[in-house]
Amino acid sequence: MHPIVVVLLDGLGDRAHASLGGRTANEAARTPNLDALAASGSTGLLYAVGPGRAPSSEVAHWSMLGYLPEEFPNRAVLEALGVGQEVDADDVFAFAALRPAEQRDGQLWLTGRPGYGDEEVAAEALVDRCAELEVEALRFSLTHVRRGEAVLRVSGGADERVTDSDAFFRDRHPVLRPQAAHPDAERTARAAELWMRLVIERLAGERFNVITLKWWGRPRPAPSFLERHGVTGTFIADSRFMHGLARAVGLEPVHVAETGDPAADLAQRLDVVRERLEAGDTFVFSHLKATDAAGHTKDPAVKQQTIELLDGKLGELPTDRAVVCVTGDHATPAFPEVIHSGDPVPLLMAGPGVRADSVTSFGELDCSQGILGQLRGADLMPVLLNAADRPLFLGSRPTPFAGADGYPAVLEPLVV
Repeated sequence: MHPIVVVLLDGLGDRAHASLGGRTANEAARTPNLDALAASGSTGLLYAVGPGRAPSSEVAHWSMLGYLPEEFPNRAVLEALGVGQEVDADDVFAFAALRPAEQRDGQLWLTGRPGYGDEEVAAEALVDRCAELEVEALRFSLTHVRRGEAVLRVSGGADERVTDSDAFFRDRHPVLRPQAAHPDAERTARAAELWMRLVIERLAGERFNVITLKWWGRPRPAPSFLERHGVTGTFIADSRFMHGLARAVGLEPVHVAETGDPAADLAQRLDVVRERLEAGDTFVFSHLKATDAAGHTKDPAVKQQTIELLDGKLGELPTDRAVVCVTGDHATPAFPEVIHSGDPVPLLMAGPGVRADSVTSFGELDCSQGILGQLRGADLMPVLLNAADRPLFLGSRPTPFAGADGYPAVLEPLVV
């Protein structure tokens, strides 16, 4: 059996661009190391949640790590875990953001966000002004994180099935009214709206004068990564919600910063990967946001250049002793009208015992010809566990955990 390493390049997928000769950034980039890995292993395409569906990173990662939609706590819970909060299923969480807003025809439109320095200090003070409020017997508690962003904890019998007041596209939609997504959430939705109105009253006259809410959720029962897959280890990332994701599934979060130098950031991650394999980890996951950030520039050349920079470090992957997967969680194409898209993401897998298919270069069109075919996020862990000689033999039931894909690491012996 072999350990598993996943090198996740966030937002790696792309769309064809006229400026790149009708190719994606992956296809246009000069990537000798990725090409060599593709030629030595198996390739395919990945849809984290299904063709045409444009997931957020947390939704995509949840699926790719082998967890079920009904187990997903939503991102506010991951944000809370990422800053070290204790979470309880009796509480509901939302992500709160202090923002400046102006009135247009009786509606509130967001106009920006707090910056660093004095603005961040002022933003924290304003969040603290609204930190503890009670509305309709529900207690709303804010914990500031940074730049006016905070975790909201709602206690006293709240329901998490409430719509976001932050419409995300601030140039297209005003601040929205929270609504119940289920009849049982009517009280919580009404209280959330009243809370927002109280906050607006408290912040009247301030530049930052509204707090929006999104990503409502609550902790849900789910097996640990070891219980579900029979492997465990490390999750390497920079962002707090990724650390929260790791904690939610029982992987050890390791912080490695992103500095603006993608090649150096990837090299540092690969150093940690090697260290963790030496320490005996059976699963190591490395997250890097640089490709996603490149897509968000909406300049195809920037994304192409970023992929080329990262390729320079990918010749150092430990394919001699681990099953290694390189892929992304979703597509972040350099198209100005979309944030993420539901386009396919190229995927390669290489390592001991992984057969070489006929694909010899990396990119969406090339990988579409690979032996792995078109995978969904839920297929990723079974494919990796199988390649690592760790599949759960279906028809046998040695573990009580639903959705198990790998043979359990610890069995319960019958003591006689």
